[in-house]
Amino acid sequence: MERLKNMGLKKSFLLLSLSCLAVAFLLLGAVIFLCRGIENYYPLGGVEILSDGSIVPLPSPTASQQRILAILNIVQTLSCILFPVGGLIVSVFLFYYLKLKQPISCLQNGIMRIQNNDLDFSLPILSYDEMGQLCAAFEEMRSELLKSNRLLWQQAEERKRLNAAFSHDLRNPITVLKGSVKLLRQGIQDEQTIDRLESYTLRIEQYVEAMSSVQKLEQLSVKPKEIRLSVLQSELQETARLLALSKKVSVLVPSGGTVCIDHGLFLTVAENLIGNAARFAEKAISIQITLQNDSMTLNVEDDGAGYPLSLVQNGPNPFETTSSNSSHFGMGLYSSRILCEKHGGRLILENRVGGGASATAIFHFV
Repeated sequence: MERLKNMGLKKSFLLLSLSCLAVAFLLLGAVIFLCRGIENYYPLGGVEILSDGSIVPLPSPTASQQRILAILNIVQTLSCILFPVGGLIVSVFLFYYLKLKQPISCLQNGIMRIQNNDLDFSLPILSYDEMGQLCAAFEEMRSELLKSNRLLWQQAEERKRLNAAFSHDLRNPITVLKGSVKLLRQGIQDEQTIDRLESYTLRIEQYVEAMSSVQKLEQLSVKPKEIRLSVLQSELQETARLLALSKKVSVLVPSGGTVCIDHGLFLTVAENLIGNAARFAEKAISIQITLQNDSMTLNVEDDGAGYPLSLVQNGPNPFETTSSNSSHFGMGLYSSRILCEKHGGRLILENRVGGGASATAIFHFV
């Protein structure tokens, strides 16, 4: 029975049909044999020609015996029709019960749950035939749909949080601009008021540019290609030379081989992490690439004061920074987190035991 469940639909239907027909013909033969045996107990009438040429009349059946013989003939005739047809009908029912009933029921139940916006279930794989493959494809579709819905939900929540942070951080510049306008209306036009207007107008412009850059990052599509590790090593060394000129930098990359990643996306994350480490490092920065079976890890460490506890626990958020430099809004780590997630990985921020910060970007091979 287990072999029949895993057998292909065509082959299993043919096997069931032949088996049911074989049983039907065996039963038909048994019925005919039984009817012929009963007929032998009744006289059939007619004559018997002996070897010497003489003719001996045989006894004729009575009226009741003729009725019984007629019934036996009808039974044999109907059996020749009903048993083969019945065998085919039984094979169809067995085929539906053994091969189609459970998969169709599972698919119908899955469709109903998806129609009710319920994707938190799993479709069992009942066999390895065509219906089992259909169930497996449906389960894969459900899984991808659930993943897409979760991603859309996360993006919506992230956008809400981004808009809330943007609105919150704009309140202070707007308040300052309103106050400066009031002073100008009152005729107070000192140089400090003009400088304040210019400074906060520039700050709002930078906020808008930061928001625009985040929206562009969300629209990026991952385009992986084969990149040699030696190329990544030279690019990391050049980036560190430009961004951390006064720091001691060590770059450790596995020798030889290639990786399949989005080159531009990797460089953007690397520049963000190295630039952030260069701003807070005291003397040294360490950059290392490690390879796993299905992913590549970029780790950037510095010997600075380390990350704030809230940043380590909650992860990077937009417009959240401890830097006094107004040109930085905490978008480097936040955009790096988005890019890592787009590449199927994540960004991990930690504080080293001996002091300093450690940022680990994970890129899964697509």
